[in-house]
Amino acid sequence: MNYFKKILRFAGPYRKYGYLNIFFNVLYALFSALSYAALIPMLNVLFDKTKQINEAPKFEGIGKLKDYFEGYMNYQVTQFSGEDPMKGLLLAVGLILTLFFFKNVFNYLAMYYITFLRNGVLKDIRNKMYEKIVDLPISYFSEKRKGDVIARITSDVLEIQHSFLSILELIVREPLTILFTIIVMFLISVKLTIFVFIFIPIAGMLISRIGKSLKRKSDKVQKEQGEFLSIVEETLGGLRVIKAFNSESKFYNTFKNSTTRFFKFSNSLLNRQNLSSPISEFLGIVVFGVLLWYGGRMVLVENDLDPASFITYMGLAFNILTPAKAISKASYGVKKGNAAAERVLEVLESENPIKDMEGALEKTDFSSGIEFKDTSFKYEEDYVLKNFNLKVEKGQTVALVGQSGSGKSTVANLITRFYDVNKGEIAIDGTNIKNITKKSLRGMMGLVTQDSILFNDSVKNNIALGKENATMAEIIEAAKVANAHDFIMELPHGYDTNIGDGGNKLSGGQKQRLSIARAVLKNPPIMILDEATSALDTESERLVQDALENMMKNRTSIVIAHRLSTIQNADSIVVMGKGEILEQGTHEELMQSAKNYKKLVEMQSITS
Repeated sequence: MNYFKKILRFAGPYRKYGYLNIFFNVLYALFSALSYAALIPMLNVLFDKTKQINEAPKFEGIGKLKDYFEGYMNYQVTQFSGEDPMKGLLLAVGLILTLFFFKNVFNYLAMYYITFLRNGVLKDIRNKMYEKIVDLPISYFSEKRKGDVIARITSDVLEIQHSFLSILELIVREPLTILFTIIVMFLISVKLTIFVFIFIPIAGMLISRIGKSLKRKSDKVQKEQGEFLSIVEETLGGLRVIKAFNSESKFYNTFKNSTTRFFKFSNSLLNRQNLSSPISEFLGIVVFGVLLWYGGRMVLVENDLDPASFITYMGLAFNILTPAKAISKASYGVKKGNAAAERVLEVLESENPIKDMEGALEKTDFSSGIEFKDTSFKYEEDYVLKNFNLKVEKGQTVALVGQSGSGKSTVANLITRFYDVNKGEIAIDGTNIKNITKKSLRGMMGLVTQDSILFNDSVKNNIALGKENATMAEIIEAAKVANAHDFIMELPHGYDTNIGDGGNKLSGGQKQRLSIARAVLKNPPIMILDEATSALDTESERLVQDALENMMKNRTSIVIAHRLSTIQNADSIVVMGKGEILEQGTHEELMQSAKNYKKLVEMQSITS
């Protein structure tokens, strides 16, 4: 119920629909009971038990409500039909039809209004989850598989709608239907109703025993769904490699094993769930059969009940079965919904360790430089940066070089606050970046990575991501700086051409130049280039390198380089190894010192 309360908080903005649903459910439950009670006068006419009453009866208290109701109906039949029983029957049938009509109108209106609440909560939970996903740090998704997160925002949220939010429909309507029906049953026969309720707790105990393991089974189903969605996501992302290494069968077997487990878990869950309906129905029929025997005895032997009242009573008893089954089914839904809600709330309640400090500064200008002060950082157990010290003056281009795993890209991750340092600090203009809001910090920076991250949209919109409300002239100017304008104009629809999923309709060099155009349009004072040319051929590299040089003019740049030929003009080159600075200086200085940098240059010269 704790999960249910947390999910119910999302219903707040839609409470008016909830109130309207409750109002019409009350009317539905009332008319449901009255429509069965109206059978009594019709049956009395059929059994010729209608007494001729020419004076309206007087109400003598709740204990004699049934007698008053029968007397009043007999009076109305007498007034309407006189000596013609068919007229009386017509009146009774008309009353029943009217009551059933309004019962169904109120049922529709109740469902109509709850639809807005259910779908509104579904929309808001998904929006909140997406907002949380983009807010959470990158480290969160290195620990969790993407497919599992996708499963949570799709199937788990849908499960909440089917289970928890379905209860909102039942929470008023079904209990009230049962309550009003029981009241009418008591009015018809107190003795018979007490007899019925001896059996109901026994039936309830048997039904509740079935659902105890449903949450655990449902949790397994949802986790396995996240597993095979992760496999699909990885397969689509790495399809070239899978095909190149003839690994289709390996991945197919992995996927098949996951879906086989899902098949077994689902069967176990659904078979347990499906058991609830036949058991509850059978137990209801058992109660119904005992009721027929005991009630028939009251009519035939004891003469405590007239036939019309008994038949109506049986109709009312049967009327309890449907809402009782719905409540029983809903209890299983809660257990399934609990597992889904737990997984959804795990994401929603995840704390983001990288957040703005209280009173964080909104910084928009960059005046002096960036400084790493005794910075240490680790992703897991081992430190990948150790007591790292580096100063980057405004307007300087500083290049970071070194073997893979030396900590170069970590520097880019830390300065953008994708991760927070474990020790020491990073300062911009003397202010610790933890004391600057994330939005304004990242607003001062442009990022171009080795993998050109583009989106399934037009060229124009991909570039415009760099600046809100950018004009077409600004987009074209940025593309020209990035050496991208010419190839864009050769595309089928120019700047309006859709570039496909991940920009797969473009070459590597074209994608990279679009990434640079996006950074140029943003026009930030600090530029971070993370191996921006390492994946390109020679011709593309030359075009991209020209674009990068255009972009870096009059900017402070941190360049993480794999190809050393691209950073020879840097103001300072920092050679890294195992998270530490091995040497630092200009290209000429480092070549003269004949240490690590020179070895790296010679190795690349040989390999190239």
